[in-house]
Amino acid sequence: QVQLVESGGGLVQAGGSLRLSCAPAGRTSSSYAMAWFRQAPEKEREFVAAISRSGGITDYADSVKGRFTISRDNAKNTVYLQMNSLKPEDTAVYYCAARPFWTTGWATLPSTDIDYWGKGTPVTVSS
Repeated sequence: QVQLVESGGGLVQAGGSLRLSCAPAGRTSSSYAMAWFRQAPEKEREFVAAISRSGGITDYADSVKGRFTISRDNAKNTVYLQMNSLKPEDTAVYYCAARPFWTTGWATLPSTDIDYWGKGTPVTVSS
């Protein structure tokens, strides 16, 4: 069992930045393709960004392209989500996710096809 531990959420004003971190406790993050999803109040969980095991491939939801950057430092066993130019509509609980293999269908992937989920970290963007 892999426990994903997220950190970095909080309250920020519109236009500001936050950096989320995710580390798989007890396992090497380089063994997994990693992703971030988010769920806003009364909305379904949605894909945000993903990164391959080596970090050589990334994918983003259209709503965050140009504002968010996913990266990983396998030496530190950590995946990051740098969020810039935040908007009130980015307010959500952000979840880290891991699966062994890359997919081109992150946005439509059933949650059951994700091997591990974190407990989430809340992000609130005030207007």
